[in-house]
Amino acid sequence: MDDFESLRIFVCVAEELSVTGAARRLGKSPSNVTTKLQKLEANLGAELLVRTGKRISLSHAGEAFLDYAAKLLSLRAESMHVVSGGRTPGTIRIGSMEATAASRLPDFLASFNTAFPAVRLELGTGPSMKLMDDVRSGRLDCAFLAIPPSFLDSALSDRLEVLDLVFQDAWEESLVLLSPRGIADQQDSTVRTLAAFPPGCTYRRIAEETLNIPESDDWTIQETSSYHVMVALASTGRCVTVLPESVLGTMKIPETLISTPLRRVKTQVTWRKGYGTPAFDQFLGHLSGTDFG
Repeated sequence: MDDFESLRIFVCVAEELSVTGAARRLGKSPSNVTTKLQKLEANLGAELLVRTGKRISLSHAGEAFLDYAAKLLSLRAESMHVVSGGRTPGTIRIGSMEATAASRLPDFLASFNTAFPAVRLELGTGPSMKLMDDVRSGRLDCAFLAIPPSFLDSALSDRLEVLDLVFQDAWEESLVLLSPRGIADQQDSTVRTLAAFPPGCTYRRIAEETLNIPESDDWTIQETSSYHVMVALASTGRCVTVLPESVLGTMKIPETLISTPLRRVKTQVTWRKGYGTPAFDQFLGHLSGTDFG
């Protein structure tokens, strides 16, 4: 039990990058946190944290160990939840695309929490390809993501069969092209900049394929991590962007912009084959019974 407590303290310090902050969050004294960390480092025979004055950062060993520590804590909680038949509160670590977290999940997660208040939900966001890797590695229990249609229509679809993942359709998103008014069509040469998320985003890939960007020499991509920034960039009259209609409905769009339907794309929830806990079964059941419109 003490070993798991040391892991929990290390993960908290790694997240806070502060012994004082971690101690406050854990309800412990800073001296107790420091002692536990020193004992853990001694047992491992490796320095996990680099201390420079009052500043703390992860060493190379600490960065590598953090992922394992988080997995061990998660497996411990999962095992206790399963063997107790769900009597021990469970945790579900969920990954999601930014669009899904912004427009689809709030109402669903609120209703799930009302129905199953004992289940703890953790939510993080990222591009679809990274989310898929995080589910495969066990960093996430499930994720809401979209697979590029071009993957499904090519030989790459065979690779999905060997990922040991289950994919279940959740809903469809309608993607739209947001562009300055006066642009005649998608090939208008006056605007040749796409505002998009970094690589790994399915919607970016769809935008690139639709606009034929990989085969063009005159397109540039301005990367950002926010749909609000994408809309602001399009408002300058120098960019186009692609986003789900559900996200568009949550934002105030300037009259200088026009949205054009692009295509419909499935959002799926994925998890590891064989994975199942009472809490996750409740999650899937609630998901199946929810009408996302």
